[in-house]
Amino acid sequence: MTPASHTPTRILTGITTTGTPHLGNYVGAIRPAIHASRQADTQSFYFLADYHALIKCDEPARIQRSTLEIAACWLAAGLDTEQVTFYRQSDIPEIPELCWLLTCVTGKGMLNRAHAYKAAQDQNEAAGRELDDGVTAGLFMYPVLMAADILMFSARKVPVGRDQIQHIEMARDIAASFNHLYGEHLTAPEAVVDEHVALLPGLDGRKMSKSYNNTIPLFAPQEELRKAIMGIVTDSRAPGQAKSTEDSAIFALYRAFATPAETKAFAKAFASGIAWGDAKQQLFERINAEIAPMRARYQHLMAHPEEVEAALQAGAAKARAQATPFMHTLRRAVGLASLDMTVSTLPDKPAPAATALPQFKQYREADGLFYFKLTGAGGRVLLQSRSFIAPRKAGQAVRRLQTEGAAALPSLHASLEPVEDEAALLQALAALQAAAK
Repeated sequence: MTPASHTPTRILTGITTTGTPHLGNYVGAIRPAIHASRQADTQSFYFLADYHALIKCDEPARIQRSTLEIAACWLAAGLDTEQVTFYRQSDIPEIPELCWLLTCVTGKGMLNRAHAYKAAQDQNEAAGRELDDGVTAGLFMYPVLMAADILMFSARKVPVGRDQIQHIEMARDIAASFNHLYGEHLTAPEAVVDEHVALLPGLDGRKMSKSYNNTIPLFAPQEELRKAIMGIVTDSRAPGQAKSTEDSAIFALYRAFATPAETKAFAKAFASGIAWGDAKQQLFERINAEIAPMRARYQHLMAHPEEVEAALQAGAAKARAQATPFMHTLRRAVGLASLDMTVSTLPDKPAPAATALPQFKQYREADGLFYFKLTGAGGRVLLQSRSFIAPRKAGQAVRRLQTEGAAALPSLHASLEPVEDEAALLQALAALQAAAK
């Protein structure tokens, strides 16, 4: 009996090209992603998000340098470009083209609620400036470009941090709006949040981050790596005094690179009062043992950027082999077909689906607060809540709207975002109220 064929799950990850990878990036993203790419049941897409970098950075040399450094890091760390699709975003012209098609079906109201845009407005308000001062259209449209990145390659799963969950939800809503108008072409993605992702401490004990200027570059020269590790902040406990592993940056960094047996031995040394200098030396030796072989490969690639470019061009060819025909299908779907085609060969507008009731969706955001929204046909957001501390309160508001309809709106006004299309909302609530009877 022939076993049933299994379609691999497509996973897509983007890396913004605005910085130099550090140890935290390696442990939290690069190493686990490369491990996942070797699984037989996955198809992995990794791309350098240089279009996104333009939103954050206006230094061309920095973006180009970062692109080289990040690509070289991933290749040196063992990414197998034969097994994955590894490409530069700007080498795929179909992505910005799809972004425009999606722009034409995306409601401005949804983009008004994007976290990055709202944060920029909040900062301006706090500083007494105009709300949109310094806000570019690129920042405002960031979620649509991200949706194009994902939807172009029909990615099923997108690993993200909690702060990016909203963008995946937006991509789902945008895909639903497009499919409602033009047929089922786009695949709705799912956010994958690894609650156990390793967050390394930096030189000062806080999370390793460029924002804190406390990072250890991933492929710093050996002596520079040793110097950085020797500069990690510790407490004043002297040699011979037992030391805690709970709040120790040295121990946390060691554990991220060591085997369970090595970690256990290191914890025993802490309990026995190992000197901080000795602990740092052991940490340096353990990290360097893993990094040194990759460092040599990285240094070679940095000295031969043409090899990195060749890998990216090969990845772009693989990516475009899928993107070009898919974009051709989408162009036909929206009516941008060649004029030498007869009208009879063009796709018809999809017949309206059976009328479905509007849907409430409750969810938790990265801020730990709870929200709900009401969507109509094609995933269009008709009503968006503000935040609730407790999920029970959000659920109670939803139940009132389902059973009382428009009559519940006045008393819930403070908990709701401004409504764009009041007529459509009232119609949706009336349909839900009727169904609840």
